[in-house]
Order: sequence, then structure tokens, then C-alpha cells
Amino acid sequence: MVESPDWSPREPLGKDFPPLKNDLILRTARAEETERAPVWVMRQAGRYLPEFRALRAQHEFFEICQTPALACEVTLQPIRRYSGLVDAAIIFSDILVVPQAMGMEVLMNPAPTFPAPLDTPADIGRLRENVDVQKELGYVFEAITRTRHGLRGEVPLIGFCGAPWTLFSYMIEGGGSKTLQKAKTWLFKYPQESKALLDRIVNICIDFLVGQVNAGAQLLQVFDSWAGELSPDDFAEFALPPLQHIATTVRGRLAKHHLPNVPLILFAKGANAPGSLTATAAAGYDVLGLDWCIAPADARAAAPKKALQGNLDPSRLYGGRDAIEDGVRRMCAAFRAGSNPPRAWIANLGHGITPGVDPDDLKWFFECVHKYSAKEVVL
Repeated sequence: MVESPDWSPREPLGKDFPPLKNDLILRTARAEETERAPVWVMRQAGRYLPEFRALRAQHEFFEICQTPALACEVTLQPIRRYSGLVDAAIIFSDILVVPQAMGMEVLMNPAPTFPAPLDTPADIGRLRENVDVQKELGYVFEAITRTRHGLRGEVPLIGFCGAPWTLFSYMIEGGGSKTLQKAKTWLFKYPQESKALLDRIVNICIDFLVGQVNAGAQLLQVFDSWAGELSPDDFAEFALPPLQHIATTVRGRLAKHHLPNVPLILFAKGANAPGSLTATAAAGYDVLGLDWCIAPADARAAAPKKALQGNLDPSRLYGGRDAIEDGVRRMCAAFRAGSNPPRAWIANLGHGITPGVDPDDLKWFFECVHKYSAKEVVL
């Protein structure tokens, strides 16, 4: 793994953020016992909210991402709507801001599209060789700082980035794909060039994540949305080493720059084979995010000392209140597995919330988590 020169934060972390009133998710990430499970959802700020759709009607998607005041507003929308029910905010951005920082054009129509993807390794020459994250992604840092103040300490703020394998895949496929044929062809036909490109993405992700903590992020999540598209052996060869390097180097940089040692969350969707679970548990993250296709008991067996996050099927939110309540009750029972009070579990969906969900049904999901994860409740 080739490292880039150490990037130093250019402005010190603000010391005047409002005091944090709800540290439940932070305590859970440290595997402490808690009075109930904290809860938030991936894509929490987004298209299912009418207030977001009203703002989106006036602005392009990446315009919102790149305008700190707008990104702050969108991040705060679900916190206002679900005040007292949700235990974390996640900054409104997109994993594909990293390829943009590398010099690639990305459009959202409404799915992400790259007009000029990387077709062969020769196309790597079109990328910026040295990426200054402050110059290219400083708008995310400003949005984080604005949002920390806007939250007034109500809940912690999560920063994030995409995992190198997932970003690599988008950059080569030119958008979403059911087979990832082009990206996998690179891995098998050009393995060394693929690893070199993954290394370049890793270094930008590291700088980006450290910059987010410097700006005020209190947790970090790495999204490997396409981890499950690789065989266990290919995951171990191509996807896992970059994830390990991110965790190790981010922690080292945070310590070097006297920044908070924030919890790290890894969501490697679909990497549910026993060997992959064991490997991700040892990759250096505090919390493992789970999709809905794995039983909590299996994840707990593979990662007994880690906090877990997940994992209700997002589609259950379309099933009505009885289906939601039943799913949450069973999810709480499975994650608690006889543990009372709750320990080391962050309630979430098994992937991002989808646009057609009724916001009132998401509220019911939050209320059910509060009810069934409380330590006084016997399941």
C-alpha cells in the first residue's frame, strides 16, 4: 500500500461547539451497556422527506452537496422532524464526491452517471495525480462545521466516505451495475493496475475522513455498498486491505494531529461469508454494519467484541405498522439475545431508506426501537 504524504488540517478544530446532550450512540460504539439501543437510518436525510423534495425541486443534487448552507439544512431536516427519537445525524453528501475530487464528472439523473468512465488503465492518466482535499472537498468540511453548530448538541454528527472498492467500481462501470462486469474485468485482467488505483482512492479517503473529524464529525462510517459482489477470496485480496489501511491510518493521523479518536463504522454490504465477517471484524473498526441478509447471532459469533449496527430490511417500512412493529420486536430480541440492559447494538436498517417510505412509518420504526430495546422490556 503506497501512502500519500501526510495531510495536515489547515484550520484547528473549533472548540466552541455546543455541548453534546445525547451521547448514546458514542457509548454504544464503545460497547458499553446502555439504557436502550440508539437508532438512526442510512440515507436519513433524503428523498423520502417532503421538505427535502421541496428543496431539491429548486437545486441540483450536487449543488446541494457543494453548498454548505444547503447541505446543513438537509442534514437537520430529519433531526427536526424526529427530535427526541433519532440519536445521530449524518452529513448530507454522497460517496461519489471522491471521484469528483479526482477529476471525474459525475451526474445525478436521478441515478449516478459518469459520462467518461475509466475504460482501460491508460485512462488513469486522466485523474488528478495529487488531490488537495481542502481545495476539492472543503465544502463538505464547512457543511460539517455548520451542522455541528446547527444541531446545538442534540445528537452527534456522522461523517462518511465510500470504500475504495465501491468507488473503484463506480469509476469503471460509469454508474450502477447488476454484474460489475467491467470492474471485475479490471481486477482479473489488470490486477496490479487495479491495486494501484485502489491505493490512490485509499489515500484520498484517509485525508477526507481526517478532515471531517477536524471539521467536527463525531463518528465516521465507510460504505462498501458492493462488498458482497466479490467472492470471499477476491474480497480478501482487493477490498479488505484498503479498508484495513483506512482504519489504521485514520487512527494514526487523528492521534498525530491531536484530534478526537472518533468511533469508526464499517458497512460492508453483503460480505456475509464466515471468513469475510471474521476478517472485517479484525479490520480495525469499532462497529460493523449489517445488511438484512445475516442473522445477528451469526454476526455476533464472528465479532463477539464488536458493536453491531443494523439490520431491518428497508422494505419492511412499506408493510404497515403491524409489520414494522413485528420486525423491530424480532430484531431487538435477536440483537439483545438475552442481554439486558442492551449492549453494543445500534439499531438501523440493513441498507438506506428508499424514497417511497411514508415519513410517519419511519417515525413508527423509531418509536418501536425505543419501546422494544429499552432495558426494562423483557422480550
